[in-house]
Amino acid sequence: MLYCFIIVLGLCIGINCLKCRGPEFVSRDDWDARPPSEIGIMQTPVPYVVIHHTYKPEACYTKNDCIKKMQWMQDFHQLNRSWNDIGYNFAVGGDNRIYVGRGWTSVGAHTPKYNDKSIEITLIGDWSNETPPLSQLITVNQLILIGIREGYIIEDYKLIAHRDVGQTECPGDALYREIQTWQNEIAGRNVRIPNIQNIIPRRPAN
Repeated sequence: MLYCFIIVLGLCIGINCLKCRGPEFVSRDDWDARPPSEIGIMQTPVPYVVIHHTYKPEACYTKNDCIKKMQWMQDFHQLNRSWNDIGYNFAVGGDNRIYVGRGWTSVGAHTPKYNDKSIEITLIGDWSNETPPLSQLITVNQLILIGIREGYIIEDYKLIAHRDVGQTECPGDALYREIQTWQNEIAGRNVRIPNIQNIIPRRPAN
């Protein structure tokens, strides 16, 4: 009983700390990304946010492991699929860090017809049979709120899952069920994941 209490207490403290300090961004330089072969500039703010899972590679829970997953994805997307760069705008790891892919202003390459008008966020891992950890979901929500606050995403954006607009099982059945609750509640302007707009560190002024 005490062991279970300690685990639950540790989880709550970890989530509360994440909410207080805001998410950590891992830059392309930090994960040793190759330069893109070409960049398509995206007009912002965008009206859509598209949620993916990577399926492969599997989930990661440390910075070093998530960096390896980012490098693997960039290799696969650039070398195997001949894309300009890693396909996603951002990836969120199980370590609760946000890994910068194409970033806020570059056209993505993973959702045909939506690449030039959406921010594409992938949760690293296969979320077909289990839901990502709550802290990872909170990090996704934080990222969206930052995008709204900084003017990259419109306030009344539409949240969609990859399978909503393509012939795919992405983002996995378990994550899709979770995303559907976000869609329904965001439509009613009642976001279920904690609203932490006022405690996310602001981007430094230029």
